[in-house]
Amino acid sequence: MENQLNELRALAAGAENRRTETGIPRVAMVQGAIPQHQLSAVYDPMINLILRGGKCMVVGGRSLHYDPATYFVMSVGLPAAGTVHPANNGEPYLAVSLTLDAGLIANLLGDLPETAWKLGGRSAFSVAPVTPELLDAWVRMLRLMRYPTDIPALAPVYEREILYRVLQGPMGWMLRDIAVPDSALARVNLAIQQIRRGYAAPLRVEDLARSAAMSVSAFHRHFKAVTALSPVQYQKQIRLLQARTLLVAAGYSVTAAAHDVGYQSSTQFSREYAREFGLPPGRDAARITRDMRS
Repeated sequence: MENQLNELRALAAGAENRRTETGIPRVAMVQGAIPQHQLSAVYDPMINLILRGGKCMVVGGRSLHYDPATYFVMSVGLPAAGTVHPANNGEPYLAVSLTLDAGLIANLLGDLPETAWKLGGRSAFSVAPVTPELLDAWVRMLRLMRYPTDIPALAPVYEREILYRVLQGPMGWMLRDIAVPDSALARVNLAIQQIRRGYAAPLRVEDLARSAAMSVSAFHRHFKAVTALSPVQYQKQIRLLQARTLLVAAGYSVTAAAHDVGYQSSTQFSREYAREFGLPPGRDAARITRDMRS
């Protein structure tokens, strides 16, 4: 597999230390030291393949470590914190990702026998060993950067193969369940989307449970299993991440940011912000701004 990884590294060599588009739909790459605040974010559903170095993802207190021997799947949008590190020889961190499209997965499932669907747990994120077949599909996908006129015709084929290889692996059930409307994961995913759309509004767990066709206790249980967070914790992390963006990117005052994301008390907001990010909001925003300018 080292030859495949070496070719992928060469193909992705133009990546920068932020999300770098490839010209291929839903495929992006990143390289180097990534600012810490950029790694604390709400991550969209994705398959993430590290080509060099390593990464740690923390979701709801659960930590996952992965490197070029493994790949990471997140099947619903989750707030998470990450750290990356270079390879042992000092070469910079390098990774590629594919944002998941539930509609494409559903179409692919229609062509697979149920015996091809792997059974698994209930969490919406995990790490699995990479395979030569999966790397082959990624190589073909990234080669399209050199032949952009081939992208419209061939990228959908290679994306389908990447999804197929993941569906065949130990986390295949995770992709299957977000594409099957009646699964518990898919219903929790609908609740997640509701929270993300209306994160500034008061959270009514009873309404979310009703929309997911679950009792409140069952909804809490499934939500925690999928996200490693309670619904209230999920909303709080979404609010705090959005407030951080407002403070840094839009220049909001602490009071204005707190109010915009749904806090009635600036004091409570500052306390919870400092607990989440290690510094009060004003000092944290100033640190990030200073680091961005250096």
